[in-house]
Amino acid sequence: MTHVLQGIWAEDGAAVAAADIPKAVTAGRLVYADGAAQVFAGDGKTTYTERGGDSAGEWYVDDQGWFCSFWPPSYRACYALRWIVEDTRIVGLRFTGLNDGVTFDGRYE
Repeated sequence: MTHVLQGIWAEDGAAVAAADIPKAVTAGRLVYADGAAQVFAGDGKTTYTERGGDSAGEWYVDDQGWFCSFWPPSYRACYALRWIVEDTRIVGLRFTGLNDGVTFDGRYE
């Protein structure tokens, strides 16, 4: 994780404020429990890497302050984001799907 998150105070499980979502997702490469990884760029692009293959998508913060992603040609999903904090240090993000309630964790590499 980079210095991007310095100055953000967070508790484990606390919601990521809409204003902090861009910093949170672009702070570093996120690695998921299944070994997949994802990088979010400041220009709204994202690359998801799984089993050596990459897929390109887009991300944004919607009008209600939710984190959303779009994967062409038609997959769109929005998530509530929560901080993962260990020993007062932000170590990752928890994504919870607004439509399906599925939760997955990404840890900064």
